[in-house]
Amino acid sequence: MPQRIHLLVAVLAALLILSAQPTITRAHGYIVRAIPEDRAVLDRAPARLQYWFSEALEPAFSGLIVRDQAGNVIAEGGVAANDNTLLTVRLPANLPDGAYINELRPAFASDGHVIVESRVFFVGESVSGVAGAAANDQAVPLEVVWRALVLASTMLLFGVYTLYALVLVPAWGSRDHRAGWLPPRVMTRLNRIVWIALAVAIGGNLLALLQQTMVFFAADVGRVLSDGLWNVVRIGSRFGDTWNVRMALLLLIAGLHFATTQLRRDQPDTVRPFWIATAWLLPLLLGTWSIASHASGSLLWPWLAVFSDWLHGIAAGLWVGGAAALALILPAALRPYSGEDRRLALLAALRRFSRIAVVALALVIATGVYNALNWFGAPAEIATSYGESLGLKLLLIAPLLVIGAGHHIALRPERYARWSALMDRFGVRFGAFVPTLRLEALIGLGVLVLAAHLSATPVPEPELAGQTTPPPQGVQTVGATTVRVTITPGGPGVNTYDTVVMRGDQPATDVTVRLRTANPARDLRGAWHATEALGDGLYVAAGAEIDAEGRWQTLIDVTDASGAQVTRAVFAWEITQDAAVIATRDPNVFNVLALFGALAAVGFAVSPFVRRGYHQLNLDAASVTVAAVAVAATVVIVVVGILAGQEAERSYRETLNPPPQIVNDVLPTQASLARGQDLIVAQCPAWIGANDFITLTRRLDRTRDEALYAAVRDGWRDLGACAPDLRDGQRWDIVNYIRSLEGRSLDGRSLDVDAR
Repeated sequence: MPQRIHLLVAVLAALLILSAQPTITRAHGYIVRAIPEDRAVLDRAPARLQYWFSEALEPAFSGLIVRDQAGNVIAEGGVAANDNTLLTVRLPANLPDGAYINELRPAFASDGHVIVESRVFFVGESVSGVAGAAANDQAVPLEVVWRALVLASTMLLFGVYTLYALVLVPAWGSRDHRAGWLPPRVMTRLNRIVWIALAVAIGGNLLALLQQTMVFFAADVGRVLSDGLWNVVRIGSRFGDTWNVRMALLLLIAGLHFATTQLRRDQPDTVRPFWIATAWLLPLLLGTWSIASHASGSLLWPWLAVFSDWLHGIAAGLWVGGAAALALILPAALRPYSGEDRRLALLAALRRFSRIAVVALALVIATGVYNALNWFGAPAEIATSYGESLGLKLLLIAPLLVIGAGHHIALRPERYARWSALMDRFGVRFGAFVPTLRLEALIGLGVLVLAAHLSATPVPEPELAGQTTPPPQGVQTVGATTVRVTITPGGPGVNTYDTVVMRGDQPATDVTVRLRTANPARDLRGAWHATEALGDGLYVAAGAEIDAEGRWQTLIDVTDASGAQVTRAVFAWEITQDAAVIATRDPNVFNVLALFGALAAVGFAVSPFVRRGYHQLNLDAASVTVAAVAVAATVVIVVVGILAGQEAERSYRETLNPPPQIVNDVLPTQASLARGQDLIVAQCPAWIGANDFITLTRRLDRTRDEALYAAVRDGWRDLGACAPDLRDGQRWDIVNYIRSLEGRSLDGRSLDVDAR
């Protein structure tokens, strides 16, 4: 048996070494939308570069540098102020033809991982010999070390405290031992394990902060310590926030445990409550792993992914941490016993632990399957570094399951002999139960090491990532003014409008640009946005008016420095979902089945409490009937309430903005406005200077196009109808012109299309 354990230790050491070796992988998060796409050939340089990622980024530690093919830096950018998943940079105007290299350095907020990759775009034509470099993301050995230390020690802490509360006290507890209800030799061993685990966890957490700071700043440990960079990360990043919470919880646990050691003589009755309270505190400590895990960046139900990861950690702590704690405690606990007394004491603890381990195992398997399927949407994604790491972990879990199942079966007397015979074939005698438990704990440690490596390994990049749908863009020349607009990303949701205004071949830097988005089919229009001038003729605005697929319009008014002349450009877009940034993904059948499996495991875990409550129920016919009717009525009420709420919301939306009976199909271009001005003067002369017309223009922000059309056709208040022989297109020209007066104070002045 010792030789086998030594062999297993050697195997686990080899696995640790292999897991710590650098592995070429892809990003921890990944690009879900890139504008422009890699190796795009463009007629002219874009106003800006934009890269959307699957996870939030750390603004202080992420960057984007653009170089020309000679290596000169021409622009630097970072995380967008209003979108922490977007890495963007503005480019200078009139970049010459050639190749441009974009160096991306995103730092992911969920787990602190940093990658570096480069992409290329060409202006004019492609240049041979210029290419980007894929992300050379490696599982950093130092990161694997601190993750293994902190994870293993945290699991051991959780295992010790839950073992005390759920197994040792119920199995061996006695009020004769006032300080913890367990014999002093057992409490001494428990205290020693707790202090060692706390020391390792705190030391590993300190190592984590140093390693993460080295990665964020690309600095060595000497500079990290001498310049105090670690404190910048601690107070200025999401990793630091999680680190602070984890350290605070560890120090709180250490404080509570120190209190128990001081109170065990003077107030021994307080020891057990302190241990129980700490057992309830430790799930919060495990939760810090889930918050900072890959799960928080899941595109499929992220909060459910975090919760499932947390349940997985709790179940693993109960099983693996509990087994390790039990293996460390049993030698001291069983020391005074021999023969039948020793066997009975051992079985009293193992039977209780076995029941807990079965429940924990069900949760580990079910949540583990659900968590893994979050990252695999196609067979090709299994053959990735993440898939390989997961496969290695599963290989090591297999013998752990066999030994655990053997222990569970062996605790049943009718199967005792069969188990002993089976173990004899492998040279392990059942009488030596403690060594097999140590073997289980040792394999469990190896599983935790591989789990640490898995958390440091990037998830597979799904097939839906890196979409290449070009953003909507257009250019119009009105008189001497050229307006070029790009909507990014260009799908439903929040969009950025990059507007470049040129006069001749020079950027117009002395103008004011306003922008509005409209959907004529829904008679819907957003507010006017005053754009921000970024120089070189670039004017930027953002808005969320585009909320669905369909045909949309962008209206741009360019006002000269004197305010006397306004140039109108109008762009029509066909917006599709393909251009939107991917923020979620739909579940497949395997995700749904895995979710039901996880729910079934949770149901199995709580079933003892349900059965206990069931036996206390009054199950006579009348009570059951009333309960069934109440449940059915509740379900009906909830379903009806949901349907009624959805109908009320739909009705409310239609009340606010009902579908128009007649749609304005004439673009409000400069030419349309000019025609509308001439028509209103010639065909609606009574309107000019009328008080009701001035009142109508002041209500434009809350008046729909079809209402204006009705006013032109039928009149409004004291305003008579315009000429009855007007065609529909002419009436819409008048509507477009009236709409252009929004925000103006007419006060009877003449109507001038160039002075809007």
